[in-house]
Amino acid sequence: MSNIAILGITGRAGSRIATELLQRDHTVTGIARNTAKAEAKAGLSLQQADATQLDALVPLLRGHDAVISSTHFAGGIDAASAIAAAKKAGVPRLLVVGGAGSLEVAPGKALVDTPEFPAIYKTEALAGRAFLEALRAEKELDWTFISPSAFFEPGERTGSYRLGVNQLLADANGKSWISMEDYAIAMADEIENPEHPHQRFTVGY
Repeated sequence: MSNIAILGITGRAGSRIATELLQRDHTVTGIARNTAKAEAKAGLSLQQADATQLDALVPLLRGHDAVISSTHFAGGIDAASAIAAAKKAGVPRLLVVGGAGSLEVAPGKALVDTPEFPAIYKTEALAGRAFLEALRAEKELDWTFISPSAFFEPGERTGSYRLGVNQLLADANGKSWISMEDYAIAMADEIENPEHPHQRFTVGY
């Protein structure tokens, strides 16, 4: 089993990814600015730190097989810092909870660039796209950026999902969605069976 660090353990996605990994008998270190918000669980070690502060973060990452960044892109750790922290700590893999905004809805046209994209989410989506672009320039560290579908909310763990690459996925009714619980399964599956090194892929129904 692997030893995984999660940045943003108290967030909605990070906490569900931790739950999935712990159910599979992985060991998890959860890192957040305020770990009091995290639920104590067997196999989970909590460490309080600001992920944007490399001097504090690097020692906490040492000895892990992978680090998952599930913080917000706007105001959270940026790609350069995440890459630097993983490298300095000797962590071989970086996995990122991505956004849907950079996914294509038509050739060469991203979801975030459509008129219908909600203005309230635009800053975060653009920061997510910049994060992905920075990762794509990284040739040494083994990274994977996993974009959810457009609607990404807590829900049911069905155990079912499908994968795409750079195009937004939608179901038969045109709805683009994935529960955070099923997204967590896809993240854990990628950790256990790496199939997308140096790639972005997307998860949806």
